[in-house]
Amino acid sequence: MGFLGWLLDARLEIAGSTVLWREVVGNVFGLASALLGMRRRVWAWPVGMIGNGLLFTVFLGGAFATPYQVDLYGQAGRQVFFFAVSLYGWWRWNRIRRLHAAPDGAPVAPRWATGRERLLLLAAAGVAMAVFYPTLRALGSWGPLADAWILTGSLLATYGMARGYVEFWLIWIAVDAVGLPLLLAGGFYPSAAMYAGYGLFCVAGLVSWWRTSRALRLAPGGDRSRYAEAVA
Repeated sequence: MGFLGWLLDARLEIAGSTVLWREVVGNVFGLASALLGMRRRVWAWPVGMIGNGLLFTVFLGGAFATPYQVDLYGQAGRQVFFFAVSLYGWWRWNRIRRLHAAPDGAPVAPRWATGRERLLLLAAAGVAMAVFYPTLRALGSWGPLADAWILTGSLLATYGMARGYVEFWLIWIAVDAVGLPLLLAGGFYPSAAMYAGYGLFCVAGLVSWWRTSRALRLAPGGDRSRYAEAVA
């Protein structure tokens, strides 16, 4: 069968429920990506993309013969968008690293978004919800409103991470608050467990990036200005 065939079919029983190993493995890659992201390592992006590919197959039960009775099209679709936005984040962080522009040597310097950037994020959220909710409802996605927010928030958070916005952690917390009960109700227990742990992790990430942004803001003006020019 080979490793790939085993990964697609392997299952285990947890508390009387069937769970796919690829859901477990995909979420492990997602958590590893988050840990690398908190430490501002470029490897956060490709590691996360592997998890995206695995989880895409999990949330489309009808197409990939999963044991779940519902299809979460928003959850599946966000893996595709994740992959695309992650390519941008990977490119951007690599570009900055090559320029040696970040004051502390990392590929991105955390900062709070400007007022204009926050308004753009809110506008993007409104447009995305207006598109995703009716689309997911028409497709028959289970819990379309919650699924639409999870998709919208996940995209904004991933983009915010690529740009170095501290706020991206807050968006993830809001996504987890909606995603956890949705996944529990749908029987996606490994993903729900990941959401619960990830919510706590996001609080730690928020504190970490907040402190780093403050430290860099107090860094010598020359370094900070050189960084700002390089990433503009």
